[in-house]
Amino acid sequence: MSRETSAWLNTNTLIGFTDERGTAWHYRADDQGTEPNHYPGPIPIEDVQRRLFGWEAVESIKIAVTYRTPGGMLRTKVDHDRKAIIRADSTSPGTDSIFEYFKHGYQIHQYRQWLLKNFGLLLDSDLRIGSAGLLDGGARAWVQVEMPGSCDTPEGVRFRPFLSGATSLDGTLSTTYVRGAQLVVCDNTLSAALTEPGTGRIKIRHSRNSLGSITQVRQALDIVHQVEQDFARQITALCQIPVSDRQWDRFLAVEAAPGRDTKHSRARADRKRADLEGLWRHDERVAPWAGTAYGVVAAINTYTHHLKTVRGSSRADRNAERAITGGVDKLDSKTVQVLNQILDNALAHAT
Repeated sequence: MSRETSAWLNTNTLIGFTDERGTAWHYRADDQGTEPNHYPGPIPIEDVQRRLFGWEAVESIKIAVTYRTPGGMLRTKVDHDRKAIIRADSTSPGTDSIFEYFKHGYQIHQYRQWLLKNFGLLLDSDLRIGSAGLLDGGARAWVQVEMPGSCDTPEGVRFRPFLSGATSLDGTLSTTYVRGAQLVVCDNTLSAALTEPGTGRIKIRHSRNSLGSITQVRQALDIVHQVEQDFARQITALCQIPVSDRQWDRFLAVEAAPGRDTKHSRARADRKRADLEGLWRHDERVAPWAGTAYGVVAAINTYTHHLKTVRGSSRADRNAERAITGGVDKLDSKTVQVLNQILDNALAHAT
């Protein structure tokens, strides 16, 4: 189950383009109060500002710690080296909370600045907000912008380009911007940089110098429209690289290798191999491209999104977190790196 309650997900996350992709997994009308969190089309930027980001984080002036001595006396000590990051929300009494304690070099990245204002330049074009939300009481947030329509490649791959921005106030996330593509047939998220690992993501730490990185962020946002042509070009290139049955078996030997020489580990590896074989041979999300490098990427991505065992969270939560934090970029990059070794570096020349 999700770490968030149903009421939280239905009031503190906003889901757009439901006419295109349907309702979110957490949808429950009774938990949405007086205003639904689902939008048939794009989410107005004013709604994200009003409903999610109508507050700011502030720093404490000092931290006082009260403790009891071995003799039973209460004493108070002021920690001058650290500060607390606090949610200051005058519109919702009782929501003020301490997110985390940091050294003084920590720089707050306000959600309105880093997730709305930075995206504001894009929203004047044909990009619109597709989803946005708060997690962990507001400690983490994301905004995803995307094109309103779907794109098709000659190889039959239909996708929706997007750019996600995510950050945190509790130290769990650097501010991260990720370019990617949502596959319509299976609702998978793929990296926009399949053959160029790491180029589809920018991470900015919460340091004193981070505000100077805003130019880098805006440069990244300016090229979001390249996702459509770059991703389509890479799909075409990967579909043109053959993967024989023998090479597929070699890939499986690496990807589905047991982690340890135990009965449980071997059984888990056998299940993974069987799942991947099933996708490769029979599943509409992968089988049409079996025998190609793209088919291998699609197999691992689909397995991870829909079949891999999930612990400590729901599958929907894990998939969403992977999409907004750059985990998809890492997943697809690893697949490409392993396959590239088996194909004698053929993927290094795919463009």
